[in-house]
Amino acid sequence: MLEMKPNFNRPDETYAMLIKAHEGLSEDESHAMNARLILILMNQIGDHETIRKALDLAAAVNRKS
Repeated sequence: MLEMKPNFNRPDETYAMLIKAHEGLSEDESHAMNARLILILMNQIGDHETIRKALDLAAAVNRKS
């Protein structure tokens, strides 16, 4: 099941950590790092259906614009 409510125990610190990981990277390097991060997190989730729902949810934001 896809968690739809905030589920971070330290959201501000987590966001800051993400931003810091991108410091000094070019746009291409940043995109590549995001792709690697997504694949690592998808592997952590592991469940095909949960990943599909997350991808659908993320894509729906673009369709509403």
